[in-house]
Amino acid sequence: MSALLLFPGAGSSSTHASLVAIERAVAPMRCVRADFTYRKEGRGAPDRAPVLLQAVRDEVAAMGRGKLVLGGRSMGGRICSLAVADPGQPLRAAGLVLVSYPLHPPGKPDTLRVEHFPRLHLPCLFVSGTKDAFGTQDELTHWTATIPGPVTHHWIERKGHDLKGCDDEVAQIVATWVRNLNRRKRSSDLPG
Repeated sequence: MSALLLFPGAGSSSTHASLVAIERAVAPMRCVRADFTYRKEGRGAPDRAPVLLQAVRDEVAAMGRGKLVLGGRSMGGRICSLAVADPGQPLRAAGLVLVSYPLHPPGKPDTLRVEHFPRLHLPCLFVSGTKDAFGTQDELTHWTATIPGPVTHHWIERKGHDLKGCDDEVAQIVATWVRNLNRRKRSSDLPG
């Protein structure tokens, strides 16, 4: 892989401890931790999806050519997955890293954020706590089965959406997956 591009969740910034830990763990691979426009402008509330999607597109364009893995925490990962699955203008990526994917708002399991899953034709890593109020193991496993690309789940026992105290564990999971993804891509490029 050439690089990893990560976005934070709605209530945090690119300095979130888990994103910093991931950057350290994937070194020497280039890792960019990016903020959405509302955060750069000092606003607390996220913009609507089209503005968030444009922020992802702008960051990808700024990174230049090369194989890129996209993702992030919660909303950041979700928006990256939407950008890759955009039927009109899909972003090319080698994989998606989705830490604490917000399958639905807490207490609203019928308000699902999965309509784009059938358009994800790339490897996806989901790292989630077993007590995440944004989606249970069963719910997430059920809906990620609609993703045509290869899906890897990693569950962190007894942890909620914030995965508090697990930054280094999350970082190692992501680093290992990205390295393995890179190996698979290289071996699939070999003739034969």
